[in-house]
Amino acid sequence: MTKPVLNSFFVGRALAQSLNDKLGETVTYTLSELGRINAEQGEKLRQFAQEVIERAARETAAAGGNTTTVSADGRRVDVQETIDDLRAEIARLRAEIQRHRHQS
Repeated sequence: MTKPVLNSFFVGRALAQSLNDKLGETVTYTLSELGRINAEQGEKLRQFAQEVIERAARETAAAGGNTTTVSADGRRVDVQETIDDLRAEIARLRAEIQRHRHQS
């Protein structure tokens, strides 16, 4: 082989190896940054959820644990009473469904 051809081969090989190394570094750095950003976002989400829970607890305490709320039409509604009524209605409907199944 001639010297210019041999030099071109080694320059091309060195270029390919250098590009491969730089690409590997870039991919590693990018994945590292993505992991860091993901961890930060997870922590921010956890902090936000904690703030919401704390605020709700403060508001509940300020309301004296009262479960009464005001509906859109201005009436006072006891949330626990509504939940109990809904549970009773569900139980009644289940009993009706069971009775209907046994009759069929």
